[in-house]
Amino acid sequence: MIFPFRGDDPPEHAGDLPEACDLVVIGGGVIGTCTALYAARAGLRVALLEKGRIAAEQSSRNWGWIRVQGRDMAEIPIALEAQDLWTALDADCGGRLGVRTVGVSYLARSEREMAGFDGWLQEAKPLGVSSRLLDADETNALVGAENSPWTGALHTPTDMKGEPWVAVPELARLAASEGAVVREDCAVRGLDLEAGQVRGVVTEHGRIRADRVVLAGGAWSSLLLRRHGIDIPQLSVRSTAMATEALPQAVNTAAVDDGLAFRPRADGGYTLAPAGFAELFVGPDSVRHLSRYLPLAISGDFDVHLRRPAPAGYPDAWGTPRRWDDAEESPFERVRILSPEPNAAKVIEMRTRFGGHFPQMGKVPLQAFWAGMIDVLPDVVPVVGPVQQLPGLTVATGMCGHGFGIGPAFGRIMADLAQERDLGHDLHRFRITRFSDGSRLVPGPNI
Repeated sequence: MIFPFRGDDPPEHAGDLPEACDLVVIGGGVIGTCTALYAARAGLRVALLEKGRIAAEQSSRNWGWIRVQGRDMAEIPIALEAQDLWTALDADCGGRLGVRTVGVSYLARSEREMAGFDGWLQEAKPLGVSSRLLDADETNALVGAENSPWTGALHTPTDMKGEPWVAVPELARLAASEGAVVREDCAVRGLDLEAGQVRGVVTEHGRIRADRVVLAGGAWSSLLLRRHGIDIPQLSVRSTAMATEALPQAVNTAAVDDGLAFRPRADGGYTLAPAGFAELFVGPDSVRHLSRYLPLAISGDFDVHLRRPAPAGYPDAWGTPRRWDDAEESPFERVRILSPEPNAAKVIEMRTRFGGHFPQMGKVPLQAFWAGMIDVLPDVVPVVGPVQQLPGLTVATGMCGHGFGIGPAFGRIMADLAQERDLGHDLHRFRITRFSDGSRLVPGPNI
């Protein structure tokens, strides 16, 4: 069953808040939930606070891919770890996360695209990826499409998928069973600071004392950071997806070309999405950060379409407050679940494309369609690490559509950051100071 993305049902997690704990995690998406889980396993007293419902925003609305393929070189070792963690977590949850190795393929229509795939592959090979290039015959045999338009593919057989609307709530239950306090309908209005040092958080239900706070708020992260004087050029873009009813399982792999992404689901249907198509609702932050995004826009590598001003209540709406007091209702309480209207025309187009590639499946019945807001940054890699100006605060945001698959590993990293442990990975590429120290921004791969 498709997760309904609703907030009108009673919260599953509604326990009392602690007066104090070792770590507060803001945001009940996949990264925040995994941070809380691994922190609890390490023996920390941890509170996971979600303004609406666990995973009700982008962590349940994504494609469900758990991929290494196509990632930035700095992300690949973390993504490889994430795949191992997903397998272990699925076992911990009795197989309910829907994790399965299906492989991921990037399908090419031209030799130019194949050359781009090969460029990524040559750089990624030393990092231990299983990826390889397929010719047209191998691609057709793998995908099983009739009248295939594809000249070849980049294929990673060890890449995986999970079921987002099921998996992340299950992980929250696991975290709660292992000692984490999980609370929905509990917005964090701001950080509790003392002499510039984090001493806890101020929620709509009162204060929690803690010397360590992790912010994993997705599209809302930059709004909370800006309230405390930290400015990052994060925006959010709308992405539409849909789920079919159960169909003949003619395609058992996940794949994407220049127009359509698809992958099989545990319930026998397919999740479809328009590949690389995103929509930006204009607001004050998008205007303010325009110069940061111009190189990306001019390159033509990313298919982003400008839309009308951001709807009321959105993180970058013209009327959304950028400053508020601890005693005031915050923007996070006014919009418990950010649930944008999907692009209906794209839903029709996706069904048509999928049916055209795989006519042997017959009619493509629609089960559900939705949209989510993806938190993005101008170099297409996230911010992960400590905030030097606010000792005690670490941030994981701007996942640029990569968050679900890599989520467990970044959650483990955030839990270890909070304990000042060895992380096992170099996070220099993801440092927040790259936007203020004069560094040249180098966009991640677009293949």
